[in-house]
Amino acid sequence: MEILPIKRAILSVTDKSGLPELAQFLQKQGVEIISTGGTKRILEQNGIKVISISEITNFPEILDGRVKTLHPHVHAGILADKDNPQHHETLKTLNLDFFDLICVNLYNFKMAIDQSLSLRDAIEQIDIGGPTLLRAGAKNFHSVCVLPDPKFYSEFQQEYLKHQGISIDFRKKMAAYTFNLTSNYDRMISDYLSHHTS
Repeated sequence: MEILPIKRAILSVTDKSGLPELAQFLQKQGVEIISTGGTKRILEQNGIKVISISEITNFPEILDGRVKTLHPHVHAGILADKDNPQHHETLKTLNLDFFDLICVNLYNFKMAIDQSLSLRDAIEQIDIGGPTLLRAGAKNFHSVCVLPDPKFYSEFQQEYLKHQGISIDFRKKMAAYTFNLTSNYDRMISDYLSHHTS
């Protein structure tokens, strides 16, 4: 798919910079927005119509937020290949829908290191759902756009207005950035755990 229409998006971010403006842009384009926790609250406070991820999964956020997006009703819509008729049929049979945009950024684990938190407190800042969403979307960049950093929000909007969708080149660029981001994130955690003394 050369130009990807954006009809359905997940917004779940730690860094809220530029979030209301991005969401307002998406809402103006008629995009359905699904969100979680603190991101959802910020969106609602800014008058954005938003659907809770729990309405998609039919399952509550549990374990103090450790489990909320790790669900096949989420990942099927991210990983489905829009160019594959069988994937369309599978989602239709299961009453699921595609996602087009995954706007996610990660828990700030570096802040946990800088604050010299205890090991148990620090590991609570290790993001699991975020990298999983980003990597799934990045793998499937032919069918999905990932948006892993607020610094790309303006470029994303310009892309959308230029093409009435998102080009394959921009999606590939975001996928490459995402895999570099998650790789560095995992390396930071690995280094921390390797050198931390209990």
